[in-house]
Amino acid sequence: MRNDFLDLEEIARHVDAKASDFCDLSDRIWAVPELAFQERCAMAEQSEILAQEGFRITQNAGGVPMAILAEFGEGGPIIGILGEYDALPELSQVSGSLHQEAVVPGAHGHGCGHNLLGAGSALAAVALKQSLAFERVSGTVRYYGCPAEENGGGKTYMARAGLFDDLDVAFCWHPHIVNEISTRSSLAEIQAYFRFRGRAAHAAALPHLGRSALDAVELMNVGVNYMREHMPSDARVHYAVTNTGGEAPNTVQAYAESLFSIRSPLLPDAQQLFARIKKIAEGAALMTETSVAIQIAGGSSNIVPNNVLQEVMYENMRRIGAPRFDDADYSFAKQLREAALTAEDLSSSLAPRDPALKSKILHDGILPIPPNEEVDMGTTDVGDVSWIVPLAQCHTSCFAIGTGFHTWQLVTQSNLPAAHKGVILAAKTIAATAADCLRNPAIIVRAKAELKQRIGDGLYVCPIPPDVMPEDLWKKPA
Repeated sequence: MRNDFLDLEEIARHVDAKASDFCDLSDRIWAVPELAFQERCAMAEQSEILAQEGFRITQNAGGVPMAILAEFGEGGPIIGILGEYDALPELSQVSGSLHQEAVVPGAHGHGCGHNLLGAGSALAAVALKQSLAFERVSGTVRYYGCPAEENGGGKTYMARAGLFDDLDVAFCWHPHIVNEISTRSSLAEIQAYFRFRGRAAHAAALPHLGRSALDAVELMNVGVNYMREHMPSDARVHYAVTNTGGEAPNTVQAYAESLFSIRSPLLPDAQQLFARIKKIAEGAALMTETSVAIQIAGGSSNIVPNNVLQEVMYENMRRIGAPRFDDADYSFAKQLREAALTAEDLSSSLAPRDPALKSKILHDGILPIPPNEEVDMGTTDVGDVSWIVPLAQCHTSCFAIGTGFHTWQLVTQSNLPAAHKGVILAAKTIAATAADCLRNPAIIVRAKAELKQRIGDGLYVCPIPPDVMPEDLWKKPA
């Protein structure tokens, strides 16, 4: 019978044996950045490498475009490992540059490191599969390639399709500036388009015949701005005007639209805010004698933390240890901080973490689990999975301390050797924690009991209505 230390060594050996292949996979996905539900290259690349490793592949799983379900093994427990691979618009950036420098101006870029995320999770699944086969432990390893985390809620659609319903536990990670177990909840979100229609007219000769849809968009925004004074301080509402009705100022705009993101720590609270914002939109339509059509475009639930799995994951990360960065890693990170990161970037990226981190360039330790649970003021569709199955996730150091997400400074680092070292730590941590669950099913029992205690009699309610489909995101209104 192997002891725990040898089990961890075995997982590490399997990860190290495949690490080069999956870091190369990450770099190939970095080089072809694709937006929500358009990740054809990423889906093909991940499917091919996992098929070569003996996984059974289902593309467009559950009818969700660009989603992958890759399985190895039979029976239970069923372990889910979540990956992502979508990019962000207009963040094209030359790798390793200390200045903003697009590869192609206006093109996309991996500003959240999802090229790393998907590759690291797939590597963890392969290492777990190798260990499962080596030890002849029963169970199923299931990798989920999840599209559209940034804009569209790919996992939310996958959850609606029932793809996570039979899992026993699930794991994921995210590239970061620190090594830690993520214990925070997140903000739930509703995204919706507000599409106004009016009547075109000559803006000078016959302005009284026009009914401006653009005026309605602007009046709605004014109303929402006044509402911000009267909503909870931990809620967030943001918008983008996605169609102004044209570029001709001498024509009254007959069509205009905006896209709103409404967030709050709990989904019912976000839904209440959404109901108030719908009334504001209807009021703007009344004032301008236009009409408004409202379409939900996406949504995510808040994360339900799981202390049982987090503690097991922390112990594995602590025993594996932080990435061992070399002089070249530190040199580039130091140059980037001096050239492109401000003191405010540094303080904001670390809050509320250990102030001692300010003196570091790259994080070379493991942060302890904080004593209190907090709410992260971001949103992720990982939350939807955590309502269905016990879930834990970690962060690993891939970027210079002070780097902000969704920036060119992150893109420029996302295919460098330092980032690859974070991928390897994440893969080892996830695979080791999943292996513990396979060897000791009591962990799964306790994790499920905690999830039940946290949500009570509540059941998962998908925030995206059943009639809303991913392709609705890019359909032009008739």
